[in-house]
Amino acid sequence: MYLVTGGAGFIGSNLVAALCERGAEVLVCDRLRAGDPGREKWRNIAHHNIAGILPPDQLWDWLAEQPKPEAIFHLGAVSDTTVRDGDAVAENNLSLTLQLWSWCARNGVRLIYASSAATYGDGGHGFEDDASPQFLSRLRPLNLYGWSKHATDRRVADLLARGSAAPPQWAGLKFFNVYGPNEHHKGRMASVVLHKFRQIMTGAPATLFRSDREGIADGEQLRDFIHVDDCVGIMLWLLDNPQISGLFNAGTGTARSFLDLTNAIYTALGKSPDIAFMEMPADLQGKYQYFTQARMDRLREAGFAANPTPLEDGVRRYVQDFLMAEDPYR
Repeated sequence: MYLVTGGAGFIGSNLVAALCERGAEVLVCDRLRAGDPGREKWRNIAHHNIAGILPPDQLWDWLAEQPKPEAIFHLGAVSDTTVRDGDAVAENNLSLTLQLWSWCARNGVRLIYASSAATYGDGGHGFEDDASPQFLSRLRPLNLYGWSKHATDRRVADLLARGSAAPPQWAGLKFFNVYGPNEHHKGRMASVVLHKFRQIMTGAPATLFRSDREGIADGEQLRDFIHVDDCVGIMLWLLDNPQISGLFNAGTGTARSFLDLTNAIYTALGKSPDIAFMEMPADLQGKYQYFTQARMDRLREAGFAANPTPLEDGVRRYVQDFLMAEDPYR
């Protein structure tokens, strides 16, 4: 059995779908909660034969009483980059991950957990997935969410440097800008693809943030956009290669502009681009990444050989196969 925390969420539900398609037994640890009609989280896992739903507050009792899972994929988190409740973020993103690390080390269970490209801050020190305490100490995340993921990575690096026990396989994945099916419940934190698709379908122009940096044109802010299928592919590859451990970027290795992304949506819809620019919201000013691009060398050197989905192909598949479908869920 595999345990997937956050298994009804965006990345988690796509992983659950892939594991179920392999015929694996998968237990989802998550809160389903109420949602907007047609966008509830339960829909993300409705098509798959899961072993059940484990409420997060019952996690430790379950781990104490049930046979050990073969691996834990810890993808549950407070993922809102604008959230200000430091206690909730620290408890869910930092403390819980480190507790699972210790439990997996004691019990010989493999652990793959979600980190984030938000750990890199403004990118001033690059996007090298270096797990050394020395490198990690230089990074300065721009928001509370990024700090919580970074603090986790730093503590893991410190434990390893001290020679402390580790899970038999472990991996922290620094997910970059992920898009794809099963993100309807995410609200403001959904991908730009989903937000722009909804705008365009109302007949309004697609709006992008103006640039407030000299030398960067409006809409030319660059991100490493990765299709969720590619993230799942990395996790499945790690599952199939238990000898591989480490802190790894999960991106494409190529930065593309928000204009590129938005034009790809219009192309997928068969429409001519109609793009307008707006001022950046106050709560994002000074906390907005203008450039991200994953260094993928470390994962490649470990043996991962799959090519990432090209942006235009990934957007077309997402728009045409899901967003425009009668049932948009995987």
